[in-house]
This record gives sequence, C-alpha cells and structure tokens, in this order.
Amino acid sequence: MTGQSNARRRCVAAVSVRPWLIAVAATSLLAAGCGMSGDPVKERWASRAEFSSCGDVSLVQGEEVKKKAVREIACLRGALKSGKSAELKVTYPTKEGDPIREYYRLTAQGRLEVYTDSTDDRYSDRKWSFAKCYTPEWLIEISCDQ
Repeated sequence: MTGQSNARRRCVAAVSVRPWLIAVAATSLLAAGCGMSGDPVKERWASRAEFSSCGDVSLVQGEEVKKKAVREIACLRGALKSGKSAELKVTYPTKEGDPIREYYRLTAQGRLEVYTDSTDDRYSDRKWSFAKCYTPEWLIEISCDQ
C-alpha cells in the first residue's frame, strides 16, 4: 500500500504544481503584451502625446501619397504655417504586399517626426524606426536623418 500511497502523493504534488506553472506562464504572457515589447521606438510611439489628426491614408501598390493624400497633406501644411501640431498615418504595401505604416508628426516647433512600423513586413527587421527633420520644406516625401 505504501507504493500506491507514494505514487498518489507524487500525482497530487504534480497536480498542485500545475496551476502555479500556468499562473506563472499567464503572467509572463500578460507582461509581454503590456508595454514590455523590447522595442523602444514602439514604446515611445505608444506613450506619445497625441496631436490633432490629419487623417489616415491607405495606398495600394503603385499609388503615390502626394496624389492620394492631397487634403491630408494640406492639413499638415496648414499646421506648419500656423505653428500647430498635427499627425498623419500613411499605410502602403511593400513589393511583396506587406503593410508598412508611417506616422508623420508635425510639432508646434515645426519639427517633422516620422515613426515607421515595419513589424508586418516579412522581409525586414520587423521593428519600428524613427527619423526627424527640422523646418521641413516638403512634408511626407522628405529625407530625414535617422
């Protein structure tokens, strides 16, 4: 009977440990989804102060932002002229069709910030990147230092 009793104790012990392991695993998964992504640019974007929106533009393959987003670009230009802040989201496909999202933020000081989300691009580093320009002449298709 002691052999059965020992086996039963081991089984009960294993069953008692299992909920603890599940709780630890669930906590780890929750922590991973709550701002601990390890991508500092993504975290910076998520914690930003939101500016007034100039819209959200989605481009298809071959479409040009300056032709599709005339009203949205005019909104950014108006913010630049008046010294206000604004932001615009532009989504476009890679050659393979994966979406890239760019967020253009114009600060009240006239600085253009560009956040790029490449996390859904299978052929990239799948990270966020950031660039900024001071006194931009042409919004959107401007070359910013990274």
